[in-house]
Amino acid sequence: QVQLVESGGGLVQAVGSLRLSCAASGLTFSRYPMGWFREAPGKERVFVASIRMSGGSTYYADSVKGRFTISRDNAKNTVYLQMNSLNPEDTAVYYCASGDRGTVVAGPIIPRYWGQGTQVTVSS
Repeated sequence: QVQLVESGGGLVQAVGSLRLSCAASGLTFSRYPMGWFREAPGKERVFVASIRMSGGSTYYADSVKGRFTISRDNAKNTVYLQMNSLNPEDTAVYYCASGDRGTVVAGPIIPRYWGQGTQVTVSS
């Protein structure tokens, strides 16, 4: 059974930083592309960032490019999202997701499995 467990969310002031983590189990982590999505209140869930199986390539939504960094540690079965220069528009529930096994992504992943989400709130 695949499990993705996010952590690291919380309340932060504008221009602050947070690092989200997503620990994966029940899958051969290094064989799956991973991604982060977010869902703001009253809005649909949208793509934030993705990373290839090896971690060699990353992709970002325009709204976070230059501020957020996705990375992974295949030895720890964990994917991270470093978020800098946060602003209130980044307030959302952030979800970790895995793509399909063996898929070489060149942009947003097509999510196959989801985590439960972690709340990020940015105050002005």
